[in-house]
Amino acid sequence: MRCSSLRGKKGREQDAPDTPPRQRGLSQKGRGNFETDRPPILGAVGRESDEIRLEVIPDTSHDTLDAHLVEWTHEDSKIYSDSWQGFNDLTRDQAQVNHNQGEWARDDDGDGEREVHNNTIEGTWTGLRIRLRPFRGVSKHYLSGYVALYECEINIEDVSPKFIHKIAYLH
Repeated sequence: MRCSSLRGKKGREQDAPDTPPRQRGLSQKGRGNFETDRPPILGAVGRESDEIRLEVIPDTSHDTLDAHLVEWTHEDSKIYSDSWQGFNDLTRDQAQVNHNQGEWARDDDGDGEREVHNNTIEGTWTGLRIRLRPFRGVSKHYLSGYVALYECEINIEDVSPKFIHKIAYLH
């Protein structure tokens, strides 16, 4: 097998080995999707529980985002997000910050605390990028496994014998 036959999609053999390698996903503008080799990852952090949910999703459409957030959150939860159009008119109560207008945090109830922000999940993305950096890119076909392991590491406070037992006997 020639080296050029591995060019293209990471972790997959290229159909036409003489074609140039794919363009860097991060140099493309706009939100990604699975087909453009930029699969989005949706994340949510419980402000009271500190529990994190992460999932590779096919796109960032309203229906996709709303379905996941409804599944992950309690009915009385409030969603704090950026102003991406897919977050408009969610089933759950929500508040948004608009990064395009230089808004990063806002105090909506006047108590002096800027409760409307998405800084916690932004920090999670930084941690995930650091975790993936040594791999110098991950195939979109395996990304969900790496994301699931990272989510598990964040949510598990102690690696106890009970935790190891649960992992070892998953069916």
